Amino acid sequence: MSDARTRLDALPRVRLGFFPTPFVKLERLGRLLGGPRLFMKRDDLTGLALGGNKTRKLEYLLGEALDQGCDSVVTGGAAQSNHCRQTAAAAAATGLECHLALGGEPPESPNGNLLLDQLFGAKIHWCGEGRKGERIPEIAEGLRHAARRPYAIPYGGSNALGAAGFVAAVRELQGDLKKERVEADHLVVASSSGGTQAGLTVGLDLFELHTRVTGIAIDKGETEGPTYESFLADLSNELAVSLGMPARYGTDEFLVRHEYLGLGYGVVGELEREAIRFVAEQEGILLDPVYAGRAMGGLIDLIRQGEFSPGETVVFWHTGGVPALFAHARDLGSQAPAS
Repeated sequence: MSDARTRLDALPRVRLGFFPTPFVKLERLGRLLGGPRLFMKRDDLTGLALGGNKTRKLEYLLGEALDQGCDSVVTGGAAQSNHCRQTAAAAAATGLECHLALGGEPPESPNGNLLLDQLFGAKIHWCGEGRKGERIPEIAEGLRHAARRPYAIPYGGSNALGAAGFVAAVRELQGDLKKERVEADHLVVASSSGGTQAGLTVGLDLFELHTRVTGIAIDKGETEGPTYESFLADLSNELAVSLGMPARYGTDEFLVRHEYLGLGYGVVGELEREAIRFVAEQEGILLDPVYAGRAMGGLIDLIRQGEFSPGETVVFWHTGGVPALFAHARDLGSQAPAS
């Protein structure tokens, strides 16, 4: 495993965030839920553009872009994409031009992540129903025809290189757990474009932590093609091979809970509303409505169902995205305090 760790450390990387991020115990939440010991890894505090987990991926992706002499980056996502907001900030911080392929149409008044995209100077390409970066290759090709040197970043930054950021994150988690003198039985995280869950899975093997990852699905899969679990297996195997580790991952090694999708991606329901308000009121921590809010809602429900024993330790990985709260203000509304 030492050779794989050496390869990880040798990857081009540009420092964009403030690490390690805080690792905190959720004492009040755990006591009220009456379940396992709860901790939170606060990647909402990575520092880049109001924080988020994508900073970890972008350190490696932009590291390669700069190493290759690129002058611009192209990526895409939904109009309120956390990944796009952090890519725009990372590009600004490293002197690269940023092009974003965003789903939807231009709003009358931008807010949330979109407002920040514009403040960071990103060039927006509106893509209608294409919210998963479908036009990234086209935009990159146009830049090449204009004698530019673009670096294409996939949807969510979720290729093997981006996922390497979460292999490195496990080394950080290992230090957090050592300081708290605990072992993590379970790690729960929002899972959408796949790079975070795949990187954590490979990282746990590389750093020999016996922790099970549970991904809370955020987006409905396509009606045709391979399953999400098979995508995670392929990505994990590609990542492992790039680090000199054996490709051994099968679909049965990935636990993804698909029952919390509600009405779909970015649609805020009672699950997210309760989780956001509950954690805010009990811990003073904000969750975003698309990713961390849904993932925490799933975790709360799993605890209430008794899926984790009181003697176990569960780590919730906060993936950030708090700026989206403002774009979903009407969806969150007002309600009686959670109990």
